[in-house]
Amino acid sequence: MRGTILKLFGTDGVRGKAGVKVTAMSAMRLAMATGIYFKKFAKTNKILVGKDTRRSGYMIENAIVSGLTAVGFDVIQIGPMPTPAIAFLTENMRCDAGIMISASHNPFYDNGIKFFDCEGNKLNRDKEEEIEKIYENDELIESHQCTDKDIGKSKRIDDVIGRYIVHIKNSFPKHLTLSNMRVVIDCANGAGYIVGPTILQELGAEVFVIGNTPDGFNINENCGAMHPENLAKVVLDKRADIGIALDGDADRLVMVDEKGNVIDGDKLMATLAMHLQSQGTLKGDGMVATVMSNQGMDEYLSSKGLKLYRSDVGDKNVVELMQQKGINFGGEQSGHIIFSDYAKTGDGLSSALQALAYLVISGKKASEAFNPYESYPQLQVNLKVEEKKPLEQLEGLDELKEKIESLGIRHLFRYSGTENKIRLLLESRDRKMLESMMEEVKAFFKKALS
Repeated sequence: MRGTILKLFGTDGVRGKAGVKVTAMSAMRLAMATGIYFKKFAKTNKILVGKDTRRSGYMIENAIVSGLTAVGFDVIQIGPMPTPAIAFLTENMRCDAGIMISASHNPFYDNGIKFFDCEGNKLNRDKEEEIEKIYENDELIESHQCTDKDIGKSKRIDDVIGRYIVHIKNSFPKHLTLSNMRVVIDCANGAGYIVGPTILQELGAEVFVIGNTPDGFNINENCGAMHPENLAKVVLDKRADIGIALDGDADRLVMVDEKGNVIDGDKLMATLAMHLQSQGTLKGDGMVATVMSNQGMDEYLSSKGLKLYRSDVGDKNVVELMQQKGINFGGEQSGHIIFSDYAKTGDGLSSALQALAYLVISGKKASEAFNPYESYPQLQVNLKVEEKKPLEQLEGLDELKEKIESLGIRHLFRYSGTENKIRLLLESRDRKMLESMMEEVKAFFKKALS
């Protein structure tokens, strides 16, 4: 994590257990702080608020509306919609900011709050730090509460879903159709449960839908991008050409081929990068992925004359590096894929349509189309921790890293920005050596962080 370690904001907005870290009181105060910050740039005095399907979204949404109207903003509430839809609609509807209430792929009992500026971009670290400073300033919060005619108002709009559907469909080549394709989509009982199937059906696909019965508690539960094994079973049962899995806020994409195998996220991105290159639409000299991506992807792109730039973990870090390098494509192996010509952030549905377009054009089976190279063996383990002790203070870690590097193993150890976990990654050509070293690494961190 770069710069100041913030108390509220993590890798992607504010996230934690609803009613514990993300409470009605903290959400209202955070909304007030955000409103005070955006007042400096306000042009329309409107802020857009959307959410996913979690029960706690009702509590947090009402608290946010109270906080924003208390500092004089008018609020547009649009109900359950994907996170990328909030990014798009914030700019499209000329709002001063956008807020999405979601904990993405986390279980139902967590929730979170993500923020977008007037152009639909996620806030950078400096802006989050400014909002935190306002949040902690009692005098500033108190002095900005409005009275009389200055208090804001809220309005719920239910018909914006059509705008987003048209926007996503426009990213699919107009000369193509999905009329000969059988597609299974798992909506994770989340925010994409209406828009996802609708878009695919309108483009002509024969669509089978699962994970589209949200009840407030079943979001991401044994479904969606976090559990693609269920999608795989349906793909095989329906003899489908492809399976699409979204996560709770539909900003992540995981795909399953016709054989029921989960498509590697790096291989999917590498294939799509080459497709853009062949179409003459890839801007810059390569693509952006994160430090988590496989070395095999790096070597494959290099053999094709493209560069792989690596950012810190988090799709907003990917976007920042894309902008710096003048590149229009990038993503994370976990499924956040960014086509910046169509979206400002990861968009599971937009990315799915680009993959489907490639399948139609290539005429290949998904198992062949999205398997362009051999990956290095890679092991990833998540360990729960009680406290996120600074890694540089862990005695013996430098010696462990030296040993790992002497064996030619690539490593990455980092804390989750959204959960009390440390994420461990090792990568090498020698799987047996990897497995042995991972046991040593796990033992070290279990002891060091106990």
